[in-house]
Amino acid sequence: MTLEQLRIFVAVAEHEHMTRAAESLHLTQSATSAAIAALETRYATQLFHRVGRRIELTEIGRAFLIEARAVLARAATATTVLTDMAGMTRGSLALAASQTVGNYFLPPVMARYRQRFPGIDLSLRIGNTEQVAGWVRDGEVDLGIVEGAIDDPALATQPVGDDELVLVVGRSHPWAKQHAVMPGQFAETDWVLREAGSGTRAIAQSVLDQSGIAHDRIRAAMELPSNEAVCAAVVAGAGASIMSRLVATALIGNGDLIALDAQLPTRRFVMLRHKERYATRAAREMSQMIMAGETTMTNSTMS
Repeated sequence: MTLEQLRIFVAVAEHEHMTRAAESLHLTQSATSAAIAALETRYATQLFHRVGRRIELTEIGRAFLIEARAVLARAATATTVLTDMAGMTRGSLALAASQTVGNYFLPPVMARYRQRFPGIDLSLRIGNTEQVAGWVRDGEVDLGIVEGAIDDPALATQPVGDDELVLVVGRSHPWAKQHAVMPGQFAETDWVLREAGSGTRAIAQSVLDQSGIAHDRIRAAMELPSNEAVCAAVVAGAGASIMSRLVATALIGNGDLIALDAQLPTRRFVMLRHKERYATRAAREMSQMIMAGETTMTNSTMS
């Protein structure tokens, strides 16, 4: 079994399509198919079900995928140990962040990093808090930044700034002419929330749960997968929402969203890394740059 076979197997498993996997790897379809066939023949097992033009992992294939990803992650770590010896002239750094951090805080930091270390290739994956923690735990990325607490014994956590939360409504909402909203009023409106697993959803749900209103009286009218979708729904009058001021600032500035005083708590942005995996110099330099930007991020959320 070779690393190339494992790399091809993982790509096919993720794309669930032989041709698309081959294209992503810049290989021919015949070479990709041959690698999978060689694995299945060598170990006398079936890794995929062939369903029409699609393929699906078998039960054995699903178990093997976990191990294949782990082996590839270890091989990537071995490579980074060697490239570290060459200094910061070449290498790569994979980052992951939850939506608020990934869309509003991290890109400028990445730009400064790239200017300082042009030989390091940067990549960023964006997901919700649970997804980011999983990617760091599984070795798919070097560093993650999320919103809120993470309880995972495999991960080391480091606070990197405070995020101000704000309750917002659209201009047509009945609360739009008010300056403040008390928790006792939370049952008066529909709520537009992020999906389960999102750090923003978790803290919004916590605020609503602590309002003293029975859970079944809080009307969660919409559950949406992105900050932008939540903003668009609230602007259109679908209800109220709780979100980061980083997300809402532009829309508050042009009057599309109305920010209300609801005495909301702040939350922490947290950097994640795996406790046992080798921390490259590229990752250490990025960590220091993110930490150096904590004051900037905190000030920008409070302005």
